[in-house]
Formats: sequence, structure tokens, C-alpha cells
Amino acid sequence: MSINCIRTLLENAVETHGNKIAVTHEGKSITYDELFKRVNQVAFYLRELDLPKDARIGIYSNKGIEQVIAILAILSTDYILVPLTRLLKPEQVEYIINDCGIQCIITDRLKLESIEEINFEGHVISYETTSKDVPSFEEIYKYYNKPYECDISGHNNAVITYSFGLTGTPKGIVISHRNLIDSARVVSQYLDLQEDDVISGLLIFNLDYGLNQIFCSLYKHATLALHRFILPEDFFNHLMNDKVTVLPLMPVNISEMFDDEISRIPSPELFEDLRIITSSGGNVTAKMISDCKKTFRNAEFYSMHGLTEAFRSTYLDPSQVQIRPDSIGKAIPDVELYVINEEGKECAPREVGELIHRGGYIYRGFWNAPKENAERFKSIQILKDVINLEGQLTDEIVVATGDYVYKDEEGYLYFVSRHDDMIKTRGFRVSPYEVESVVAKNIPSIDRCAVFGLENELIEEEIVMVYSATSELSEEEILFELKKHLASYMIPSKIVYKRFLPLVQSDKNRVNKDELKRELADS
Repeated sequence: MSINCIRTLLENAVETHGNKIAVTHEGKSITYDELFKRVNQVAFYLRELDLPKDARIGIYSNKGIEQVIAILAILSTDYILVPLTRLLKPEQVEYIINDCGIQCIITDRLKLESIEEINFEGHVISYETTSKDVPSFEEIYKYYNKPYECDISGHNNAVITYSFGLTGTPKGIVISHRNLIDSARVVSQYLDLQEDDVISGLLIFNLDYGLNQIFCSLYKHATLALHRFILPEDFFNHLMNDKVTVLPLMPVNISEMFDDEISRIPSPELFEDLRIITSSGGNVTAKMISDCKKTFRNAEFYSMHGLTEAFRSTYLDPSQVQIRPDSIGKAIPDVELYVINEEGKECAPREVGELIHRGGYIYRGFWNAPKENAERFKSIQILKDVINLEGQLTDEIVVATGDYVYKDEEGYLYFVSRHDDMIKTRGFRVSPYEVESVVAKNIPSIDRCAVFGLENELIEEEIVMVYSATSELSEEEILFELKKHLASYMIPSKIVYKRFLPLVQSDKNRVNKDELKRELADS
């Protein structure tokens, strides 16, 4: 058995901590011994399906202990896990099924109807017994009790994850067992996770950040406490009742937790056990950090920046979070990061360029997407003017992230925008984030602001700013303030007031710029 596969983590945990609670959810719990037994039973059944090696198996269900069992069972075979978040609509599930050729889906009673709506022709397995035609975990636990052994290579493909954005069709990213092990190892290292930690399983398991909570728990023989965020009150009860010590979040979770409409937040004394908060998947604001610090007084806050093409690039040390809250930090262990301009030269401090990720945690690539792979996965030669390649092998792969960032004089990185968000106007590249930051810092009467480009034949794109506020401000007042802080080519040519801005459904912190563009184009 490879030392670089998830199955090895599970076997090691059982050998040394078999009687310890592995997973809890809504008052139910399962020990590592019990988890191992259930995983083996399901894995044995899956292998008897006699699917070809590397066959894709989807999990489309609500959160629960059975979902964790299903994930670990698939990773105990030579099949590939494809997580399908419960938030996906049937047509989105059908797209993924067709894109990567899913041959089996594991689901629950609630999602079974959605699968029937798709007319899926592969194998379907349900957690609960629903009918004679659909095998269930309940039946598998009853009848499959033979010994199960497997030999998984760390180089095998383990997972294909998909994320649906606002536009375009999603592409699956292929992740190996070695990738999963490396990500659990590095996170456990820089967070200093301990075996007596209780890690919150709040995040959904469709992407690597959420899955990492399972694997970190296995790696450190810790306890994973599952929870589904519906109401802040329930969430706070989860932290207290489960005695959570490590809390992985996304910025949207922090916003929901400290929503202005919430009348009462529990006393900080009730969260003395919480020692670590992590955040990834979006920009963290100073208010979010402040809210967390007030309520979770003993917790160190780690702000992190990850990639689609690699597990993670940076984290900001907790000692710096309140000093430079806008920074995404510095490289995590085993990663080198470079900021280069369009000529391939390394950028000077404060000069915006593309972030290049070299070293560990780089994934296999996009599934059936040669164009995207060519855009993102590059030869080390892209850094030939930055690092000394003399005598080195030149087939090393790095990730050209498409993230535009800059470094300050102390080497801390700051995210500016995605490559696709950059506005090209009058021969210049303008970052919407730069303009939005000036508005946020200097015009406090503006609640939210969105800056983007609209096609203009004369100047490529014109810069448009749409803002929300209690009442409309004079355009002259806004322009006067912007001109004090921005170059002339960065000044918006069109300023639009709206009482409320449309937000991205999955992230209350992000304005839906595509919807605004459509509105302005139609008008």
C-alpha cells in the first residue's frame, strides 16, 4: 500500500485510535473502528460492481456520516470520486455525468427523485432502503461482512471536482491521492493541528477545501463534527455542543454568522475552546476579522488563498491579520510564488503582475479540457528570466494562475483581480479592484460598488461604476474623490446609482457583475 493515499490514513487511524470518535453529526457519532468497518463494506460492494479501473462514481446527497463513509469507500477502490453538491440542479448534475462519464451515483432518499428526473442509466445506490430496485447502505451493512483489502497507488487519480460559476460550463479538475495527502499534511503542519482537536465539518464536500477537513481529521486522528449552516443560532449551538476547536469557513459564512439582523450573539465565554479559524474562497474584510475576534477571543484567524489548479498558494499568519487585512499572505510550505509582468520579468514591489505557482500541491489538470490546460499549466520556462534554470530539468510544470497580484516591500501578496476581470482601455490594463478599493476607503456613504468594463469600439472598453447607497450622490462629488487617488485612465466614464446591487447567490460578499452588465447592455 502506498504511503500517499487516503486509505493509508484511515488504516493508521484505526490501528492507533480505533475507539476514538471519528465523526459526529446531529447527536450521532461513529468511532474509527466503526467507520473502517462501514467503509470496507461499501468498498467491497462497489468493487463487486466490476466497473473498469478509474470509473467515476458520483456522490449527490445531503451531509451526514453516510456521506463521509461513501467518500472514503470510493477512495478505498481504484475508482474516482466525483462530489456533486446537493445545491446543484438536475440539469447541472446531468452535465457533470455526461462530461466525465459517471457510471454510478451514491445518493440519499431526498436526492433520489432528482436522479430519476435525469434518467441516469448507471448504477444508483441510496443510503436508506427505498425500493427493491435500488440497493442501499442499510442492506450492504447487513449482508457484506467479508474481509476487504486493497492496494492504492498514490499516483492514482482520486477525485474530480467541479464548480459552477456565473458564466460558461464548468471544467472538472483532476486530483490524485498524493495531492490529497500532501494537502492534509501541509495544513496540519502550518495550523499545528492536534489529535484532540474537533474540526468543524461545516463546508460542503464538493471542493478540495471542504474535503480537506475529512483528510486532516484522519491525518491527525482528530474528530470531525459535521454541520449544515441554515441559521446562525444553530451554527453557534454546533460550536458549543460539539466543542469545536478548529473552524474552517468561507467569507460568506462569516457574513451570515454576524448578519446585522441577528439580535443576539452568544457570549464570547462560550467559545473558549475554539482556537483556530481558517477562511478561503473569497476576500476577507476588516469587519469580518473584527467580528470573529470579538466573539472568538482565543481563536487565531488564518486567511488563505487557494487555486483551482493547485490546493493552496498562500496563507496570512494570524499575527498579520489585523495589521494588513487586505493581504493574502505569503507562500505556504513547499511552494514558491512569483509575480511576473507580460514580458516575463519579475515585478517590482507594488507592480501588478500574474501570480505563478511553483512547487507542491499542483493538481493533474482539467478533465477533457486541453485549451484550459494549455492556459494554466506551463513549462518552468515561463520563469526563465526570474530564476536560474542552468542545469535544471526543464519539464517541470508550474501554474500560471490567472490571478493578478502585487507584493509589498516586505513580500506580502495582495490580490488585485482575475485575468478575465481586467479592463483594457486606451492601451492600459485597469484592475476593477483598485478602483473599488479607493471607493471603499474614501467614500463611506457608498454601501457597495462594482466596477467593470463595457465594450467601446473607440477605446476597447469603457470603465463603468455602479454603486448603492442610502441616497444618490452627485457624480461630481464621486469623480472629485476618485481623481485625488487614481490615474486619469482609471476614472470611470459612466457612474450609475442603484438602491441595491444584485449579489451572487452563493456569496453575499460578491456583486453579480454579469447581471449588471446585462442590465446596462439592454438599456
